[in-house]
Amino acid sequence: MASSSSSVHNKSYLYDVFLSFSGVDTRKTFVDHLYVALDQYGIRTFKDDERLEKGERISDELLQSIEDSRCYIIIFSKNYASSSWCLNELLKIMECHKTGERTAFPVFYDVEPSEVRKQTGAVGDALAIHRNMNESEVGRWREALKEAANLSGWDVRKTTNGHEAQVIKSIVEKVSLKLWPIDSNVDENLVGMEQRMQALDPYLEIGLNDVRMVGIKGMGGTGKTTLARTIFDKQFVNFEGRSFVENVRETTTRSGLQKLQKQVLRDVLKDKNITVSSVHEGTKLMKTRLRGKKVLLVLDDVDQREQLEALAGNPNWFKLGSRIIITTRDGQVLEAHRVNLIHDVNLLSNEEAICLFSRHAFGKDIPTQEYERRSRKVVSYAVGLPLTIKVLGSDLRGKDDSVWTYTLERLKTIPLKETIQILELSYKNLEDDYKEIFLDVACFLKGWKKEDAIRMLESCGFDAKYGLSVLEQKSLIVTLKGRYDAVIDMHDHLVEMGKNIVRREHPDEPNKHSRLWIEEEIEHAMADNSGSEATKCIDLNITRGIYLKGFGNMKKLRCLIVNHGKHKVSHDLVNHLWYFFGKFWKHDKGRRYFPNSLQYLYWSIYPHWCLPKTFEANNLVALEMSYSKIKQLWEGEKVMEKLKFLNLSYAEELGSLDLGLTPNLERLHLECCYKLVALDVHGGCLKSLVYLNLTECKCLKSISFIEQMESLEVLDLSWLHLREFPDYIIIGHSSSSLLELNLSYNEDIEEVPSSVGNLYKLVSLNLTRCSNLKSLPGSICSLQHLTTLKLGYTRIEELPEDLGQLECLEYLYLSRTKVKHLPGSICMLRHLETLDLSGCLRLEKLPEDVGQLESLEKLDLQHCRNLREIPNSICKLKCLKQLRLGGCKRVEKLPDELGNLKCLQYLEVWGTGITQLPQSIYSVKGLKINKPHDELL
Repeated sequence: MASSSSSVHNKSYLYDVFLSFSGVDTRKTFVDHLYVALDQYGIRTFKDDERLEKGERISDELLQSIEDSRCYIIIFSKNYASSSWCLNELLKIMECHKTGERTAFPVFYDVEPSEVRKQTGAVGDALAIHRNMNESEVGRWREALKEAANLSGWDVRKTTNGHEAQVIKSIVEKVSLKLWPIDSNVDENLVGMEQRMQALDPYLEIGLNDVRMVGIKGMGGTGKTTLARTIFDKQFVNFEGRSFVENVRETTTRSGLQKLQKQVLRDVLKDKNITVSSVHEGTKLMKTRLRGKKVLLVLDDVDQREQLEALAGNPNWFKLGSRIIITTRDGQVLEAHRVNLIHDVNLLSNEEAICLFSRHAFGKDIPTQEYERRSRKVVSYAVGLPLTIKVLGSDLRGKDDSVWTYTLERLKTIPLKETIQILELSYKNLEDDYKEIFLDVACFLKGWKKEDAIRMLESCGFDAKYGLSVLEQKSLIVTLKGRYDAVIDMHDHLVEMGKNIVRREHPDEPNKHSRLWIEEEIEHAMADNSGSEATKCIDLNITRGIYLKGFGNMKKLRCLIVNHGKHKVSHDLVNHLWYFFGKFWKHDKGRRYFPNSLQYLYWSIYPHWCLPKTFEANNLVALEMSYSKIKQLWEGEKVMEKLKFLNLSYAEELGSLDLGLTPNLERLHLECCYKLVALDVHGGCLKSLVYLNLTECKCLKSISFIEQMESLEVLDLSWLHLREFPDYIIIGHSSSSLLELNLSYNEDIEEVPSSVGNLYKLVSLNLTRCSNLKSLPGSICSLQHLTTLKLGYTRIEELPEDLGQLECLEYLYLSRTKVKHLPGSICMLRHLETLDLSGCLRLEKLPEDVGQLESLEKLDLQHCRNLREIPNSICKLKCLKQLRLGGCKRVEKLPDELGNLKCLQYLEVWGTGITQLPQSIYSVKGLKINKPHDELL
């Protein structure tokens, strides 16, 4: 322990503990056992086994050993006071104790504390031996005995019923707490560590009588090891055995797992003679020898499941109360070992980062005024990585302006070497396919919707869902949960690392790079026809004329992305770009040079009316051309057997589309193709289609072909001006596969047929803005898988009485309907999370049992002007986060027990008749209340 927790030792002391004792009484018994116990606990202990005969003068070396010790344990026994040696030790010990820097603990072995204090009984007899000595010296001994006996210590005969082993355990624990106190304050240089430790408390729950394995996961350089070390140093005194195993990955590679097994066994059991000849033997030893110890074990930088199997194979290896902390970059390792308590390490916030940088650069928490702006600029390149911040701060400490200027310029293009070396370890351990996916994300896909990224990668032949999962588990990417879509994100340092991997072998020859994303380099490769087979992917935003004939040499180009991110633009801008692109393309025959190797082609605002005649497209899997000038796919006919995804949304010139050219299509996006008149469907070409979006294709003469779709799961027919609910959906093949149906903004639909119940797999039904819809058939309640039902802005006055049968319903949207009462069965919707009744002007009351909606998180009642009261049962909604009552002018009071809603985050009461909120509401932590000015007390 002494070595692994040296940060808490005072470096000025050679020993942790000095033992003062009478060898005649205790050397081979109590003292011997105590010494072994202290040593096993990692406490450096001085025990003099070479004492001179009693009565001789104490040596200078022994006096120095007392000076060099942090704590003293004085074992008073019957013969202790008979030794002038022991008594002189005691004088020196009490002298050191009085300084307040060191502590003495008395142990009364076979004598009473009062005997030592008053020098009576056996102690008085022993002291009487010195009756002929100098009275002054004996007087000092007597005073030292009295002072020591008044200190807090242990009476062996009266502690734990005289069980010496238990007394020794108590002594060791008390001394260890003195040596390494549980300090609530963390090293001031560890910025943000206190908060990160607190975030781990619910995972560790030290003190509970169970065995827990807790994973700390994060990318390299985020401070996982520092966090684990800080927890270890703070908590190890609460455990009977402990071991911090550093660099598991590196040590396993260099020396094998048996070395680490030996380290754990020796640390925990305090037996330096343990040997491990093989991993198998080590595993058996750990299974059998560790069960009797409450252990704190840290396994740092684990990257293989085999390491965990050898070092912490099963919770039953350890005594109840044990904690095993595992740091790793790879969450898959934790999951494979069934570690279900996994904490992701957060990067430093901006303020934490500037504080850490300032401490290393200036020796204080904030930068000097003249360097503040530049300090924040430097920190911005570190993007929250503690390792990078520390290195940059140390490098710039005391440097002049020229060094700061050089560093800032370098960081714009070259990531910090130390950081990249650490981060690249995770990349090097990836399988080849996952390396390709990583580089695609670094060079192109950061910021893409996850769904789009998966489509691009799958088109190129990768197992994208699993591959991205691997990268996420290894902390190389993260998925950001947006309001509507999940987005792929990657740390800026990892982006730079990925781009550096692509460029570093041929930094000045971009035609030899596997991926191109810099416009000038792409332009150069295209202009002189220097493109090569090395190029796999290109991401290009066209801002000026680029000659595309270089495509001719790119025989292995699998992915071409043009103008990504320009799919949401104004109509005027689209027209301007069409003009621009068309103008320079008239002088370039480049469209003849699409390589036939392409598997994924994304070109937003494509300026021509068809694809190049020479482009065979026999490998093309995905074609995305939103806002294009496309009128038809080809001059003539060409079948694309491999095409699975086709997006021609906003192709305003597209009049017809022959789907026989795409017989294996799975997803078809045609939203806002305003001139689309017909889809040519023949030969069973729609049998594989799972997604069809025809939003605002108002000129389509017929969509009855939908009934031929055997696999259709998602159908969007919004804004189509349908005159009635399309019954061919219900009677066709699609009725057995359809999951999502969107008929919103079809204002002429007046009723939903009772046969809608045949769509038994339906998960989502959207009828929003079907403004003539007056009712729903009772058969809708047979849709047992329905999770989302949107009926907003319809003329519906009543809901089916059996609505509660929709057991899976999570989202119910009734905004601006004419509903007066909700059926009582609605309270049976146990999974309902959102109930939106905003603008229901006729709604008079809520069901009394609304509190039974145990999963409800959002209740929106805005502008329900006829609503008079909120039922008391609302206080039972334990999951409720938002309650919106704005504009409910007749509601004058809220239930008194509203404070029971401990999850409530937002309460809106503006425009109501409420003049005073219930007092209990102020006990809800973090609650935001939206009210006009300060009108509520």
